[in-house]
Amino acid sequence: MTNPLLEPHNLPPFSQIKPEHIEPAITQILDENRNAINTLLEATKDYTWENLIQPMEQLSDRLNKAWSPVGHMNAVVNSDELRDAYNACLPKLSEYSTEIGHNDKLYHAYLDVSNHHDFASLDLAQQKIINDALRDFKLSGIALNTESKARFKEIEQRLSKLNSKFEENVMDATQGWRKNIDDVNNLKGLPDTALALAKQTAEQQEQQGWLLTLDFPSYIAVMTYADNRALRQEVYEAFCTRASDQGPFAGKWDNTKIMEETLALRHEKAGLLGFDSFADLSLVTKMANSPAQVLSFLYDLAKHSLPVARKDLEELRSFAIQHCDIDDLKAWDVTYISEKLRQHRYDLSQEEVKTYFPAPTVISGLFAVVNKLYGLDIQPLENIDTWHQDVRFYEIRDRNGQIRGHFYLDLYARLKKRGGAWMDECITRTKLEMDIQIPVAYLTCNFTPPTGEQPALLTHDEVTTLFHEFGHGLHHLLTQVDYLSVSGIHGVEWDAVELPSQFMENWCWDRESLDLISGHFESGEKLPTALYQKMLDAKNFQSGMFMIRQLEFSIFDFLIHQRYDPEKGGHIYEILDQVRKEVAVLIPPDYNRFAHSFSHIFAGGYAAGYYSYKWAEVLSADAFSLFEEKGIFDSDTGQSFLHNVLEKGGSQNAMELFVAFRGREPEIDALLRHNGIAA
Repeated sequence: MTNPLLEPHNLPPFSQIKPEHIEPAITQILDENRNAINTLLEATKDYTWENLIQPMEQLSDRLNKAWSPVGHMNAVVNSDELRDAYNACLPKLSEYSTEIGHNDKLYHAYLDVSNHHDFASLDLAQQKIINDALRDFKLSGIALNTESKARFKEIEQRLSKLNSKFEENVMDATQGWRKNIDDVNNLKGLPDTALALAKQTAEQQEQQGWLLTLDFPSYIAVMTYADNRALRQEVYEAFCTRASDQGPFAGKWDNTKIMEETLALRHEKAGLLGFDSFADLSLVTKMANSPAQVLSFLYDLAKHSLPVARKDLEELRSFAIQHCDIDDLKAWDVTYISEKLRQHRYDLSQEEVKTYFPAPTVISGLFAVVNKLYGLDIQPLENIDTWHQDVRFYEIRDRNGQIRGHFYLDLYARLKKRGGAWMDECITRTKLEMDIQIPVAYLTCNFTPPTGEQPALLTHDEVTTLFHEFGHGLHHLLTQVDYLSVSGIHGVEWDAVELPSQFMENWCWDRESLDLISGHFESGEKLPTALYQKMLDAKNFQSGMFMIRQLEFSIFDFLIHQRYDPEKGGHIYEILDQVRKEVAVLIPPDYNRFAHSFSHIFAGGYAAGYYSYKWAEVLSADAFSLFEEKGIFDSDTGQSFLHNVLEKGGSQNAMELFVAFRGREPEIDALLRHNGIAA
C-alpha cells in the first residue's frame, strides 16, 4: 500500500491522506534527509552552491510539501486521530531542525561557501540565503557547548508541543461552549441573517430552536445586535475566558501553565544564545533595531492616539446614557452601543452594507482589482482534490499568459476548523532541474456561511479581511525568486511581512474599487453613493479606540518577553494591567483572560513581534500614498509595487525594497492621516 505523502505530487492528494499515513511518511523523509545530508558532506571538501546549498534547498522542499497538507488539515478539518498523528510528528520535526542547526560540519560547509572565491559571482538572492543560513546557525545554538546544545534541543521540542497544545485548547474551548435558545424573543435585535445562521447551526447539530456558539460570526452578531444585555454578558464572559481559569469552563482546557512555561523556556533559550531577553532575540530577524526602538515607536503612536480614544469613549458613554438607558458602560456593551451610535450618527447599518457584498461578487471583484493593478487573470479550476466541499481552487496567470500560482480558498466557519483568518504556504516557488515549481497557497477565513438559498453576505470588515489575506497570498504566489529560502514570504523580515496584506486593504475603501467588488445580492445594484458616503464618514469611527487596543496588544506582548524574570515568573496579567493603565481607556472586568487565547504570540509566529502589524501598517499606508498621488489603479505604480516588492520576496532586505518602490524611507504621516489622527 503506497503512502500518498511519499508520492511526488503537484498538489496534495487531500482525500487520500489518512492519519495513519502521517507519522510513517514524516519519519521516512526525515531519515532520508539525514542520510542525504551526510552524503553531501562526505562527497567533497570543495563546497559550492551547486553541490551543497541547492541540494539542501531540495531536501527542505520535499519535507515542506509533505508536512504542509498535514498541518493545514489539522487546522481546518481537525479530528482526534489527525491531532494525535500531527502531535506525534512535532518532536521529530523539532529534533531534525535542531540537528541541522547544531551540525558543525554543515555549518562550516556553509561558511566555506561564503568564503569561496565564487561567492561574489552568486546573485544577491543566493548570497542572502547563505548569509541568512549562517545567522540562523548561530540562532540555533551552533556555538554552544555540548551540554547547552542538549538543553537547547529539549527547549525547542518542548516549545513545539506547548504551541500546539495552546492552539488545541483554544479550539476546544471555542467549540466546547454552546447555548440553545428556544424562544426567539431572547434574540431580539439580531438581524435575520444572524437568526438564520443560529437556526441552521441548531439544525446541523440536530437541535431545535437557535444555537449560539463562540465561532466568530455567531459571537460578533450577539455582541453587536442582541438587545438582551444579560445574554451579551454571558456570551462575552464565555468568549473572553476561553482556555483559562475563569468562566463557564474554568480550569478546563486551561492555558495558564502553558503560557508560564512558554515564557520561561523562551527566556532560557534567549539566555543560552547570549541575549538579555527573548525580545532581543526576536529582533535579530526583524527590521527594528532594538527593543527601545520598538517601544518608542509604540508609545509614540499611543501618544497621538490616546486623546482621540478618550474622546471616542466619552461619546460612547454619553450616548449609552441618553439613548440606551445604560449609565454603567461595560465591556459587553461596547460593540452593541457602538453600532447604535454608528447608526444614529451616520444612519449607517452594517446589515444594510453587507447586502451589497455577497461573497461571489466580492471574490470576482477582488480578482478584477488585481487585474487592473498587476495585469493578473484569475480563473477557477474544477475537479481539484480538496479537504472540504466549500473549498474552491484558482489559477493565476500574468499578462503574458504565464501561470504564476494556484490557491485554495476556504471562506466559511464550521466545526473542527480553527478560528481566524490566515494565508499559509502549500508549495513554494523554486527552480527545478527542467522547470519552475509553481507556488500554491491556502487562503483561509471564518466568515458567516450561506444560509438556505441566500449567498454568504460579507460585512465590510470581512471584505477587508479577505483583501488582507489575499495580499499575503500575492506575496507568496507572485514571487519571481527561484530559490526556496527567499522565495515568496521566505526570508522576509517578520515586521515587514504584513506590508502586502495591509496594503491591499486600501482598495476596500475606494469608489472605483468598490464598484468592482459590490453588487446587491438581489438586484445587483452597486453600492449606492449615499451609502458609500456614510461609510466614508464613518471610516474613522472610534479609530482612536481601535488603535490603542492594537497598541495594548503589541506593548503587552513585547513587555512580557522583554521583562521576564525567572525568579518571579511571567506576571502576565500584572504586566497587562500596567499596560492598560498606560494606554487603555476602558478596563475590562477582572475575569477577562484574553491572553489565554492570544494564539498569535503563544502558538503563532508573533512572539515579541505583534508590533509588526503596526510597524508594517506604516509601510503599507506610506506605500499606498503613492497610489493616492498617481491614481489608485495607475498601471506604472502597480507594476512598480509588483516588481520591487511582491516579486522580490525575501531576496533583499525589506527596507531596500521599500525604498526602491517609494523612493525614500517610510514616514508615519500617512498612517495617522488614514486613521483620522493628527500627526
